[in-house]
Amino acid sequence: MRLIGQLQNDGHANRFRDFLYAHGIESRVDPGKDESWEIWVLDDHHLDEAAALLERFVQTPDDPSFAESAREGAKRREHDAKEAVPKRARVVEARTMFYQSPVGRGVLTIALIAISIAVSFMTGLGANEQKLQPFSITQYRVDNGYIQWNRGLPEIRHGQIWRLVTPIFIHFGLMHILFNMLWLWDLGNMIEARKGTWTLLLMVLVIAVTSNLGQYLRSGPSFGGMSGVVYGLLGYVWMQGKYNRSAGLALHPQTVTMMIIWFFLCLFGIIPNVANTVHAIGLGVGIAWGFIAAKLATSRR
Repeated sequence: MRLIGQLQNDGHANRFRDFLYAHGIESRVDPGKDESWEIWVLDDHHLDEAAALLERFVQTPDDPSFAESAREGAKRREHDAKEAVPKRARVVEARTMFYQSPVGRGVLTIALIAISIAVSFMTGLGANEQKLQPFSITQYRVDNGYIQWNRGLPEIRHGQIWRLVTPIFIHFGLMHILFNMLWLWDLGNMIEARKGTWTLLLMVLVIAVTSNLGQYLRSGPSFGGMSGVVYGLLGYVWMQGKYNRSAGLALHPQTVTMMIIWFFLCLFGIIPNVANTVHAIGLGVGIAWGFIAAKLATSRR
């Protein structure tokens, strides 16, 4: 079952539920935040159709055709209830308390995870500095506990442009890569399914480059991880779900809460040795991207 959007009026929400039922789509209406009403579609196979219908409904909720279909759906629902047709209960897996299950499996998302795992284990989860160097934003060495490097990103200036991106594939420890890959799997697949592989690729590149450069300028070249990209994707989906519900992208409120708490735990040093600048820039870019894209999408309607 998946949340496809919200309506501010309970009458509209119930009318839309009956309208969906008339089209053979089972749904559920639950109270949301700020006196809104959440629309949940029970069968993932109907997600695209239901999201498109919701977009139409939001534009003209009082259209007589909607009211007529809703009345038909209400009658059919009442008839089915009398016939004791079993209904599916709302089921939320423990995992979806933190994630919104993706639609399908994206080629790019799988590729990013595969490369991250390969690079992480090739470099001994960050322990093998010699093998790690080709993936860092610039070459560096550790001398008596101090990191030394040539300023000005000489490798990049001489054509090794990929170094602006490749730090996202470096991970330090099993927990570091495990959590990043779990988040990437869900958020990446969700965006790739809804917005396409090229959109996801552009987002990953932009977020990676900006967050990696910011972290380098803040604290030098010894960093890595997919978390900046993950925070960027989270910010994007968050804004799309908030301001463009017809996009079919949404996060459970607990997801946002947990990620923000984690962000501040890292920022204030409660969880040490974290590239906080990557998190901050990634989240900021994702929020800005999602907000602007949502406003552009809604303004064209």
